[in-house]
Amino acid sequence: MAETLFFNALRAAIDEEMARDSAVFVLGEDVGHYGGSYKVTKDLCKKYGDLRVLDTPIAENSFTGMAVGAAMTGLRPIIEGMNMGFLLLAFNQIANNAGMLRYTSGGNFKMPMVIRGPGGVGRQLGAEHSQRLEAYFQAVPGLKIVAASTPYNAKGLLKSAIRNDNPVLFFEHVLLYNLKEDLPEEEYLVPLDKAEIVRTGKDVTILTYSRMRHHVMQAVPTLVKEGYDPEVIDLISLKPLDMETIGASVCKTHKVIIVEECMKTGGIAAELMASISDRFFDELDAPVLRLSSQDIPTPYNGTLERLTIVQPPQIVEAVQKMVALQV
Repeated sequence: MAETLFFNALRAAIDEEMARDSAVFVLGEDVGHYGGSYKVTKDLCKKYGDLRVLDTPIAENSFTGMAVGAAMTGLRPIIEGMNMGFLLLAFNQIANNAGMLRYTSGGNFKMPMVIRGPGGVGRQLGAEHSQRLEAYFQAVPGLKIVAASTPYNAKGLLKSAIRNDNPVLFFEHVLLYNLKEDLPEEEYLVPLDKAEIVRTGKDVTILTYSRMRHHVMQAVPTLVKEGYDPEVIDLISLKPLDMETIGASVCKTHKVIIVEECMKTGGIAAELMASISDRFFDELDAPVLRLSSQDIPTPYNGTLERLTIVQPPQIVEAVQKMVALQV
């Protein structure tokens, strides 16, 4: 086991896959000689050359379209968005091209490409650099969407995403890059379509993902001290949702709280609530509760920014209101 930072776990995954398969290459703004805005591709240009770690112009629609074409010919591009919010400029290429071509070609083309980069609410990055795009893309057919939350799952998920023959949107949170964890020295993969049971419990199911996993786990010691026994599930896969794991937990606890950094209106929690109600309505002892970000552009002011997203005390309060203390 070796202690590894989140961004170095991602770098190791890319390095290993580039060494394993010559069809894998990276492209994006400043990914080459600069090493990426968060150093995920540091020194890979020296190792693999300018054509496999390709610096692009500031033109997201153009280089995303180029990556789609490259994937159609059998290459495996990894797009790094300097900030995931900028990839809204490539929404057409991602939705109309990458998401649909395998289907509309009758299976004649595969689409093995990964679109990854930093997103989420950071620390005073301003509204345009604090986007959460997962809900924007969740409705697009043909895409897989995952959200990494730890160095361990970041490395394993990215390796699986690179090997997949479908387009994968790979969300990394800007505030998790310096997270540390001991990683195995041997190779491992993490499935793209499975949730992780972070903590088992019997009183309430808390569904979360990305940075909010850590906010939930900060709330857990307080909840346990007060006598509550929450089950915590990291969704990881946002499309498709792992309803098997989620359903098993709902049938055990009969109460659900969803904690997300996404906006409340039309967010991931909204889809989850609908899916849970469709499949497990009779198992619920209370309405599903969602804790989401405020439906406003993220303020630059640090205090106001903090107030827009869910904090651990709010999670504790939500559990207290939903679950009667077991004596």
